[in-house]
Amino acid sequence: MLSENLKSDWEKVINVTRERFDMDEEEADLNTVLFIIGVQELGMGYRKFKKDDKVNLFHIAICTVLEPYGYYRYEGRDKDGWPHFTSTAKLPNLKAGEQSVLMKDAIVKYYKENGWI
Repeated sequence: MLSENLKSDWEKVINVTRERFDMDEEEADLNTVLFIIGVQELGMGYRKFKKDDKVNLFHIAICTVLEPYGYYRYEGRDKDGWPHFTSTAKLPNLKAGEQSVLMKDAIVKYYKENGWI
């Protein structure tokens, strides 16, 4: 369950994302935000991505936002410019709702660190 502070901050994340990318309310959700973070961290701008690339973008986003929690460490970029991470700690066994809370908290921190909210 989201705390009131996290709920308020998550709404800010969604609103900023919707405004910046001109989205409908239904379009801005956790997966959309993760995709956007992945594209941002890739640093190559938006373009058409293949299915495998989209999966990799989600991986980049998840590693990036969970790195401050000690679960991943950034290793560098490959020859094509894609960032790579190493798992440094086992993720806890969380129920779906608990996973969502962890990800939202991590995303809020990422948005704050980047000055977006």
